[in-house]
Amino acid sequence: MSRPRPEPVQVVKQRRDAALKALVEGVPYIQYLGIAFDRHGDELTATLRFDEKLIGNPLLPAIHGGVTAAFLEVTAIIELSWSILWDEIESGRIDAEKLDPTTLPRMPRTIGFTVDYLRSGLPRDAYARARVNRSGRRYASVHVEAWQDNRDRLMAQATGHFLMPTPDG
Repeated sequence: MSRPRPEPVQVVKQRRDAALKALVEGVPYIQYLGIAFDRHGDELTATLRFDEKLIGNPLLPAIHGGVTAAFLEVTAIIELSWSILWDEIESGRIDAEKLDPTTLPRMPRTIGFTVDYLRSGLPRDAYARARVNRSGRRYASVHVEAWQDNRDRLMAQATGHFLMPTPDG
């Protein structure tokens, strides 16, 4: 009895990249803020590219607190959506060629989101990673951390609670 041959790694990478691209393109605000996602296996890192429009206090200058909160929330939602889709992506049940924002499942909805501002966001790129603490059929909890130059010196962190999408839409 022989095992089926695994898919070529390039096919799997292509499917993962197409799914992530469709997730990100499904939220226009992500493009407006200039957030990009870098994928290594199942781990996502969000990058908020610096732009003058993100400055809230020009005297410091510092990134606007609302931009920081939006960056954290977007990172949490994309990470949660990514974790929901992971099994379908890996099994090949998602067809990468037919993937676009309209064919993906609905995204989780925010119930509550608490942000801890730990230091001012300087006028440079920021990075964030989220960790899904709990994900059930109806509810999920996600923790996200953002930093700029040194991951040990967090700029902000947040905890979000989300309503999971139902299978019927």
